Amino acid sequence: MNILKSFRYFLSAFLVIASTIACAKSNESTGPDGNGTGTMDPNSSYELTEAFPHLSFTRPVDLQYPPDGSNRLFVVEQRGVITFFENTAETAEKTPFLDIEERVDDRGNEEGLLGLAFHPDFEQNGYFYLNYTTNNSTTRISRFTLSDDNPQQADPASEKVILSFEQPYGNHNGGQVSFGPDGYLYIAVGDGGAGGDPQEHGQNRSTLLGTILRIDVDRREGNRNYAIPPDNPFYDNSQGYREEIYAYGLRNPWRFSFDAETGQLWTGDVGQNAYEEIDIIENGGNYGWNTMEGNHCFNPREGCDQSGLELPVLEYSQSNGDRSVTGGFVYRGPSLTELTGQYIYADYESGRIWALDFSDMDNPVNTLLYRADFGISSFGVDQDNELYICGFDGKIHKLVPAS
Repeated sequence: MNILKSFRYFLSAFLVIASTIACAKSNESTGPDGNGTGTMDPNSSYELTEAFPHLSFTRPVDLQYPPDGSNRLFVVEQRGVITFFENTAETAEKTPFLDIEERVDDRGNEEGLLGLAFHPDFEQNGYFYLNYTTNNSTTRISRFTLSDDNPQQADPASEKVILSFEQPYGNHNGGQVSFGPDGYLYIAVGDGGAGGDPQEHGQNRSTLLGTILRIDVDRREGNRNYAIPPDNPFYDNSQGYREEIYAYGLRNPWRFSFDAETGQLWTGDVGQNAYEEIDIIENGGNYGWNTMEGNHCFNPREGCDQSGLELPVLEYSQSNGDRSVTGGFVYRGPSLTELTGQYIYADYESGRIWALDFSDMDNPVNTLLYRADFGISSFGVDQDNELYICGFDGKIHKLVPAS
C-alpha cells in the first residue's frame, strides 16, 4: 500500500511538473500561478493605494470580515496562517487568529489554505469554515471554533472535517468557500488538475471535481456532517450524480462572490490556453468544460455539441498576456459610486483590473481600470462592501481615483 501511495505521489508530481513545463511553452493557464508582470498605466482614471501601509503578508489569498459588527478584517495566507486587524488605514498591528501550517500542503502554487467563510451566526456560535489542501493530496472543508480561553483566537484542536475528497494532481483546486444569501455553504472545486482535464471530470456529475458545491452545514444526514439542500439540482437522483453539486462544467473557479444587492453568484473560471471567462452561476447550470473553453469548442476543437451549455457573460483572450482570471465582486461600496453595480475583476498574470458593466447583458461593456505590477490573487470586501485587493507583493490594496 505504501509503495502504491509513493508511486501515486511520484506520478502526480511528475505530471504536475510536465504540465507546468507545457504551460510555459504553450501559455496554458493553470490557475493563479506565476508572477505579475504588468506595468502601471499612467492614463488610467484609477490607481492602487496600499489600504494598510503598515501591514504585510505572505501570499495573501483571501480577505474576509466576520458578521459581528467588529470592523475587523481577516487575511488568509496560503501557507496556513490567518491574522486579523482593525479596519483602519493607520493600523500597525495584526493579531494571530489561527495557524494550521503543519496540516497544509502548499508546495504547489495552487495548493494551501485557500478560503475562509464565517458562519452567518458567527457572533453567536463562533463557527468558521476553511478550504485547504492536506499533505496527502486531499481537499478538506473543515469547521473550526473560537478558543474557550481567548475568544479573539481560534482553537486549532476544534477542527471538524465537514467534507473531504482526493485531488489527482496538485493544481486546479478552486478554493473559495462562502455562505450564500440562502444560508448554505458554497464551495468552488477545480477539475482536479494537469492540463485539458485528462480524467474528464468537468462533464462527470458522479464526481465533486469541476463544480460549485452547495451544502447545508446546519443539518446532518446519514453519516455526513452536512445535509443536501432539497433544491439542489441532483437531489435524490437515481443516476449516481453527486447531490452536493450546484453547478458543473468548470475548469478552475478560483474565486466567486455573491452580489450583495441581487444575490447573483459570479465566478471567474480560469481558462486552458486560449480564453478566460466570467460566469453567472445558476442552479443546475453546465458551464461547458471540457467540451468548451469560453465560447469556443475545446474537445473536439470543432463541431462540439453545445446543447444545454451555459455560455459565459464575458470571455477574454490570453493573447495579450492575460492568462489567469481572478474573480472579483459586483461593486456595492460607498467610495467609488461611479462603479456601483459593475463587476470588478482582474487577471493574475497581467495585473490588469477591469470593470464589467452588464446593465445591458446582451452588450456588456468591459473597461480597463488599472494595470498593477504584481500578481492579483484575490478580492475581498469589508462590512460596508468596500472593495480590497490581495496582492502577491504582500500588500492589501484599494482602488482610488487617480491623483
